[in-house]
Amino acid sequence: MKGPLFFAKILLFGEYGIIKDSKGLSIPYNFYRGELKIPANQAEFDDDSHKKLVDFSEYLKTLDRKIIDFDWKKLERDLSQKMYFDSSIPQGYGVGSSGALVAAIYDQYACCKITILENLTKEKLAYLKKVFSLMESFFHGKSSGLDPLNSYLSLPILINSKENIQTTGIPSQHSKGRGAVFLLDSGRTGETAPMVSMFMENMKKEAFSNMMRDQFIKRSDACVEDFLKGNISSLFKNIKSLSSLVLNNFQPMIPESFHQLWQKGIETNDYYLKLCGSGGGGFILGFTQDFEKAKKSLKQYPLEVVYHF
Repeated sequence: MKGPLFFAKILLFGEYGIIKDSKGLSIPYNFYRGELKIPANQAEFDDDSHKKLVDFSEYLKTLDRKIIDFDWKKLERDLSQKMYFDSSIPQGYGVGSSGALVAAIYDQYACCKITILENLTKEKLAYLKKVFSLMESFFHGKSSGLDPLNSYLSLPILINSKENIQTTGIPSQHSKGRGAVFLLDSGRTGETAPMVSMFMENMKKEAFSNMMRDQFIKRSDACVEDFLKGNISSLFKNIKSLSSLVLNNFQPMIPESFHQLWQKGIETNDYYLKLCGSGGGGFILGFTQDFEKAKKSLKQYPLEVVYHF
């Protein structure tokens, strides 16, 4: 058995803000991918991944079957044949490794599943997001469901609010464009649950809560609108402000060795950095109007281009 491919995702805008009902924009990233496999021989077998799938299947049995049910005979038969998730998506890097696994399980084993060929109304998208939230909470404690939704649909997703999400188109890439969105590898993994817990504690402080409402969410929402409309000059002004807000207010989520690098980008305008997912490690997201210049400034780090302006 070899299942269909499910891709990584990148939350371009909306990290932490979407917890408080800001806009968000998430895109699939097909450089990294995963698929369910039954090994043809012992050499192919991935014991750790298989054990995780067995534990995950036990968790799925605890979910309300009125909301989501699975073909248990088929799932248990495949697990008995040592099924595993063969994935190149790095774990703890903010690009949706568990989301792709959840999407793959839903695709293969969910009863009465919603398919990507259907007319995806807001109601169907909201239902899928709810199901994926329940499923992925096994990995994160509390999941929004957005990562598996993005991986399952393999389409850009616009988050207008918690209850209002839609698939969307994004401006075509300019393959020869100088500007780029890129990933910078921090060289260490991050964990979502403690970062989100820290954020929720900070939200209890009036000054932080006011900053989120009056500054962070406004800038983040403006970035989403600028990106979708292709307003590049306005986009980079807002990203610069957003990058500065993150540096000043989310320092625990930024690996300490990157604080100066973050500041350097804001001062030189060679690039602007922002969190990719919850932060704490993994990838850092970068935006630049001149990728060659950014590469020189960040020459000690490997960069992956996600999108060309």
